[in-house]
Amino acid sequence: MRSSRGLAGRVAVAVAGAALVGAVGGMLVALRVARDVVTPPRRRPFDIPVFAVDRAAGTILLGRTPDTEVAGRYSLRFDDDRGHARVGDIISLDERTVLRRLVSVERGDLERASAARWSAWWYSTPADLGLLHSEVGIETPIGVAPAWLIAPEGGAAGTPWVIAVHGRGVTRAEPLRAVPVFRAAGFSALLVSYRNDGDAPASADGRYALGGEEWRDIEAAIAFALEHGATRIVLMGWSMGGATVLQCLLRSPLAAHVVGVVLESPVVDWVGVLRFQASAVGLPPAVRDAALALLGSTRGSALVGLAAPIDFERLDVVARAAEVPVPMLVLHSDDDGFVPSDGSVALAAARPDVVRLERFTRARHTKLWNYDPERWERAIRAWLDELGLSVTAEATGSGAARSGSSARTAPRGRRPAAGGAAPR
Repeated sequence: MRSSRGLAGRVAVAVAGAALVGAVGGMLVALRVARDVVTPPRRRPFDIPVFAVDRAAGTILLGRTPDTEVAGRYSLRFDDDRGHARVGDIISLDERTVLRRLVSVERGDLERASAARWSAWWYSTPADLGLLHSEVGIETPIGVAPAWLIAPEGGAAGTPWVIAVHGRGVTRAEPLRAVPVFRAAGFSALLVSYRNDGDAPASADGRYALGGEEWRDIEAAIAFALEHGATRIVLMGWSMGGATVLQCLLRSPLAAHVVGVVLESPVVDWVGVLRFQASAVGLPPAVRDAALALLGSTRGSALVGLAAPIDFERLDVVARAAEVPVPMLVLHSDDDGFVPSDGSVALAAARPDVVRLERFTRARHTKLWNYDPERWERAIRAWLDELGLSVTAEATGSGAARSGSSARTAPRGRRPAAGGAAPR
């Protein structure tokens, strides 16, 4: 009997010990996951195999992935981002490879590349579009952030402005695809950087706040636009840039000058997005929930390196849909693969009076322009015209709304106070 009791005791201790080890291990994984969510990436993976390049035939043979098998035109980055090529139509594919048209090699020795990364950036600078631009500085609460300012067609500074906000882990080159359609509509375009993106100043903690603090830099961009003659402002954001734009819209007093919002592949509910991503990589629900708890608590966020916890409720714009004050065009693809379209669909369903959803079925994440630029630009231009926001629509008197009458111009010299005004 003693022997049985002793064995049972040792088994119980072993089970408890294993459970403790498992719990500690799970918490360490959760901590790592939480840190990955808010830590700006230092480098991106080069995970697309390059099997063959035929310059004479104008083709390139790549590994088949969910991105490389989708039609459209894209950039290929290689040699640690020192190399850049452009690829176009799919010629053929099999289970393992995709043969695509090689449009051009902008720089680098593509024949020597064995791996590359897929990119939606067809343009790297305004010069790629053949556009003159100004390099300007936006005085944000934590320092001067560089931005590109591009005048509308005709060259004169326009009174309608679009402020374009890139997504997570990328730079202001991402929104260059939107410049032509807005320029044609008479808009000046301001392509901004924001804290921790590698161009703008870093925050004290060097971490993303998932839009919860970055919006202050967009508020500063609005102030800049107003000081330089803007009377109507449209905000446009990609992915996390969409979350940032939405927080600015809902929290900044200067958002009174915003007359519309365009979002592509946006994050409108971070909890839903992070749960989706965790499931996609097979992360256990307990670990996923622990990571969310770390990000959202005071003690946990300190372990993650955040200056303050993430307020997921405030970042949930689906739950706050009633607060959306201006017309909004949302472009999203159902096969996004990174930020599910569910949030955009839910937001459009909650506010059909102000939200229009342009729903793609196969374009992946932030690559809708690459997949079908004609449809993408047509949707934006039609939306601008219907709201009377384009110069052409204004001149002809068309549009469902003449929003310029509701926009108020801020006094010259006005800057948002450090830390921003009280949230609305």
